[in-house]
Amino acid sequence: MNTKAYLCCLLSLLVLVSAGMKKEQASRYHCENGKVQLKSDASLELIKASSNKLRGLIDIESQTFAWSVEMRSFEGFNSPLQREHFNENYLESDRYPKASFSGKIIEKVDFTQPGVQSVRAKGKFSIHGIEQERIIKSQIEIKDGKIYVSSVFTVPIADHTSPFPK
Repeated sequence: MNTKAYLCCLLSLLVLVSAGMKKEQASRYHCENGKVQLKSDASLELIKASSNKLRGLIDIESQTFAWSVEMRSFEGFNSPLQREHFNENYLESDRYPKASFSGKIIEKVDFTQPGVQSVRAKGKFSIHGIEQERIIKSQIEIKDGKIYVSSVFTVPIADHTSPFPK
């Protein structure tokens, strides 16, 4: 199972998530090395970084999911100082080491039928130690025995942290 998801945060933080899922049990698929790319087009500077450490689980029988990524696993910043500010000033990654999203797919999905299905995922999105409930429109594509998921949603950074660094 492969998964792609997109996350757009205010302050122009755009996160692209893609993951290859392996079957764990009859109805459970897991991922250990999904990719997350983020972009923040803030007023003072452009920030781009990525991580290949996205971990996740989808249970197709119960239509539940859980994803998380270690904040310190992001690399590729413009400079070491930019990475330091991202982890220490904005996200306090030592204190709040992970971002996560877990919940349930609202619409019933037939994972045995090829094609594209529009669904909504409802769950808890957590970053910087603050959890917010989200309903996220998504596309699920079943193709060649694999499952691909993509979505775009906005997360106001002010809902999870102060918009200004310390």
